[in-house]
Amino acid sequence: MNQEYIKAKLSQLPHAPGSYQMKDKNGEIIYVGKAKDLHNRVNSYFTGAHNFKTTKLVENIEDFDFIVTASEKEALVLEINLIKKNRPKYNIQFMDDSSYPYIKLTRETYPRLSIARDIKKDKKARYFGPFPDANAAKATLKILQNMFPYRRCNHMGDKLCLYYHMHQCLGPCEKDIDPSLYETYTQKVISFMNGDTDLKQKMYQASENLEFELAQQYKETLESIQKVTDKQNIEKDNRGDRDIFAYYTDKGYLAIAGMLVRKGTILNKEYKLKPLYGDAEEEFLSFLLQYYESNPQARELVVPNTIDTTAINEVLPFPIFQPQKGYKQKLIDMCLDNAKTQLDLKFSVVERQEQMTQQAVQQLNQLSNHTMNRVELFDNSHTAGTLTVASCVVYEDGKPQKKDYRLFKLHTGNSDVDSMKEVIYRRYFRLIKDNARLPDGILVDGGWIQIEAAKEILDQLDLTNKIKIMGLVKNDKHTTNALMDTDGNIIEIDKNGPLFFLLTRMQDEVHRVAITYHKKLRSKAQTKSILDDIEGIGPKRKKLLLKTFGGITKLKEATEQDIAQVIPKEAAHNVYDALHTEFDAPIQD
Repeated sequence: MNQEYIKAKLSQLPHAPGSYQMKDKNGEIIYVGKAKDLHNRVNSYFTGAHNFKTTKLVENIEDFDFIVTASEKEALVLEINLIKKNRPKYNIQFMDDSSYPYIKLTRETYPRLSIARDIKKDKKARYFGPFPDANAAKATLKILQNMFPYRRCNHMGDKLCLYYHMHQCLGPCEKDIDPSLYETYTQKVISFMNGDTDLKQKMYQASENLEFELAQQYKETLESIQKVTDKQNIEKDNRGDRDIFAYYTDKGYLAIAGMLVRKGTILNKEYKLKPLYGDAEEEFLSFLLQYYESNPQARELVVPNTIDTTAINEVLPFPIFQPQKGYKQKLIDMCLDNAKTQLDLKFSVVERQEQMTQQAVQQLNQLSNHTMNRVELFDNSHTAGTLTVASCVVYEDGKPQKKDYRLFKLHTGNSDVDSMKEVIYRRYFRLIKDNARLPDGILVDGGWIQIEAAKEILDQLDLTNKIKIMGLVKNDKHTTNALMDTDGNIIEIDKNGPLFFLLTRMQDEVHRVAITYHKKLRSKAQTKSILDDIEGIGPKRKKLLLKTFGGITKLKEATEQDIAQVIPKEAAHNVYDALHTEFDAPIQD
């Protein structure tokens, strides 16, 4: 850090509200904050003593920018937008935390029931919930699907499926179904989700009619409903719908807990423990804005009376209460206790994991005699030399940076060396071209041969002195047991040390990403039709042809005139020509 430069820049900060952005040596934004007074807030980072977490942030600051706003409200909104855009490593981001599951009923002509978490994606659908966890939502969905014959398929085919024959679907793919029938079912679903059900009466009626099998089905359904309801009813509160959130800090960590009251049911929600690099109250307010960007609005929000809600009162479009006593204060106390319990339970585990990760990175730096805080790993996958793909995963300070992962379709065959050369060239040629951040090092899987291949490409790109190459050496059990440098020297690794476990996690991750991508492409290739590559044939015409002729074999037996009766003449000619052309030589790129 250039102390004189930072000192001069700090003196120019205005006493006004705004957002500030801390940057590292690579010019990347690593922390975004907001302040009522930019001058006082930003200066506080560079004066006085800090806790360990804030000290770690300050050590990585090389520069900062700021944006002055007209009000604290604008500063808060700007801060959230910058966090979403830049995903800074030191900001507390709860956007990835799984939200509550809901049951979704679509408003299509032939509706479907499913489980959804993002209820803002399809605003036309009806949503029921939230449910305390995915198991409760799945159990309820299963009950509803057994009771009401909505269609199960995401895209309707042209043949009746098994669910029709099981009387769990009306078969709109072949049958002419009156849409009003679905509306009747929808009203019954709404009544059911509001707690109104006539299943008990139907069970008694079936029993009186000596329909004992039917009565048993109703009985089992009632028992299933009771089990699901018992799991959901954590506690009853009939005083209205509301959201309650509180936070607790200790030892440089922040825990936020919340409770959602819906239709008399209190649902607990615990959020992951997060390292705290900034002001706890600011991070809590930032969380609230992030939360309500991806979750339903509250009827009312209840938060501790110790925080300043001036800014969020202007941003959030619903009332915010800060009780001093009474029932709502008891809810705040419950949330606070949950947050404290959560932090106390997880602190020792999280602290140990962070310490081990830091030790692993330090050990890697020492063994390689080079800074290796940001490393990239590569892996490839193929089927007998076809559909060759590669993955690149990025780790910074021992943690995966998934937004920086990259996938590659390779043009090389089944040679691992050629694949390594191609993917490394494409990866770093692109980074150079885009003037993007380069890694400190590369970890290649395969020992000396792969190291030579990577080194050859980095030499061509004039990156040898900028990026350190290390090889992961495996034993006869295909387990990494050592590192190799560019001179071929073997560096042993302690099998019980933190570096060994970090390298193992890295290898598992890069292999997982490569295999997943390859399976996806292979599955797509298996379902690919020759019609997909014919000019003038899109999804609708393809479906029409296959439905009319009953498949590719029958389509191939048809004349060009037959095909022209289904689709336009020019497209029919292209189809007929493609189905009757023989290739004598392999196609080359």
